Amino acid sequence: MVDKDLVTRIVSEWLEDKEYFLVDLTVSPDDKIVVEIDHADGVWIDDCVSLSQYIESRLNRDEEDYELEVGSAGIGQPFKVLKQYLIHIGSEVEVMDKSGKKWIGTLSAANEDDFTIEVEMKVKPEGAKRPKLVKQELTFTYNDIKYTKYLISFK
Repeated sequence: MVDKDLVTRIVSEWLEDKEYFLVDLTVSPDDKIVVEIDHADGVWIDDCVSLSQYIESRLNRDEEDYELEVGSAGIGQPFKVLKQYLIHIGSEVEVMDKSGKKWIGTLSAANEDDFTIEVEMKVKPEGAKRPKLVKQELTFTYNDIKYTKYLISFK
């Protein structure tokens, strides 16, 4: 079986001095290695090929028979690491909380403990006849949510 720690070290070596970061790395029981990387400006196919070749050059096919897949985290996929939140500050995101309620807003802050989105909500001020749209900030801990993902806009 391919050692996940070894593959993680190999990927970390390749990532040194690059603006890419590791999102996920899995090694299945049948030795399928899947590596997901990301970058603030998107992932280039040439860099995926380069990382794949780098990994292959450091693993011995005579000792381990494996399948290798290297790719980007996927633009519509849920965030998996803090760095994804950080690079998308200022972007529109969709958050589904544990109760199943979806929130759409602008990601305004993120840290190791929680993140904040700014949403527009209808609120009826006291004495007013109609509700008004107001901006409010909602803060979630990562345990409060099912997922957060970048919203693709075609405006």
